[in-house]
Amino acid sequence: MSDTYGTKVWPVEIRLKSADKVLEIDFDDGLTVHLPAELLRVESPSAEVQGHSPSQKQTVAGKRFVGVTKLEPVGNYAIRIHFDDGHTTGIFSWPYLYELGIRRDTLWSAYLAALAAKGLKRDPF
Repeated sequence: MSDTYGTKVWPVEIRLKSADKVLEIDFDDGLTVHLPAELLRVESPSAEVQGHSPSQKQTVAGKRFVGVTKLEPVGNYAIRIHFDDGHTTGIFSWPYLYELGIRRDTLWSAYLAALAAKGLKRDPF
């Protein structure tokens, strides 16, 4: 499986740290990614979040405390992440999770900037 960086990625271990609200994935190239549940939720590859084109991407607010309740394998290429707010429609491929890990800080900054620009908050209240 090639990602946008032209590498082959395959998870060798996946750890859901529910108390910390973090998904950790060790990939076979030695990279370990630490993905907060909030980032996974707001960057879900679902049409609900991403839309059908880049211009349709939604800024998802109020997810500071979101957690992951379940990881479900999808074939041998992805996982479906079940969030405690009821969101279950995103199918996270291994390359997408790898990319989220590499771009985590940039994506997080862009998310915070988008919230601020729209007058939205991370807190659900």
